[in-house]
Amino acid sequence: MKLALLAAGVIAGTFWSRIARSEMLKEGQVAPAFSTEMVVGDQIKPVKLSDFRGKRLVLYFYPKDNTPGCTREACSFRDGFSRFEKAGIVVLGCSIDTSESHRAFIKKYGLPFPLLLDHDKSIARAYGAANGIPILGFDRRITYLIDGDGKIMKVYPSVDPSTHAAQILEVLEKSATRGPASAKPAAH
Repeated sequence: MKLALLAAGVIAGTFWSRIARSEMLKEGQVAPAFSTEMVVGDQIKPVKLSDFRGKRLVLYFYPKDNTPGCTREACSFRDGFSRFEKAGIVVLGCSIDTSESHRAFIKKYGLPFPLLLDHDKSIARAYGAANGIPILGFDRRITYLIDGDGKIMKVYPSVDPSTHAAQILEVLEKSATRGPASAKPAAH
């Protein structure tokens, strides 16, 4: 009986993971609008995607606060934050965790960027990140780089949490010499 349940879980996990992947956005598409709240330090503030018009944005989805991979990824963005800031890039993390969980996560690891609240998974569904770990109901790890006009510049469907922020910064630095105006980082 346990083996049958395990097999059913694996099959369901494979099926739902493929659904999440099939909904993933593509480069050049307009980023779906969202309106939610974000945790900034110990405060909760309303936020919409349109608040970032004219700015480049890293929107990264992660499964759960305070888990090993998610902590490595958040700390990677924290450690590279001054470079993102210098390049005029906003960093936002998003998961289905509560505001209390986000506050504790931000405080424990000194995260200098906001974490979005997505209790109903509406943002994750719109961006193809919902149910990446279906058995647990967590979102998948995926990142979108969005330009100042609200279009998807780059999609990172599979990331190494420890080096992901550095990978994005490398792409941005390369695009500074060849991309359109909305893709160029600010002068260093």
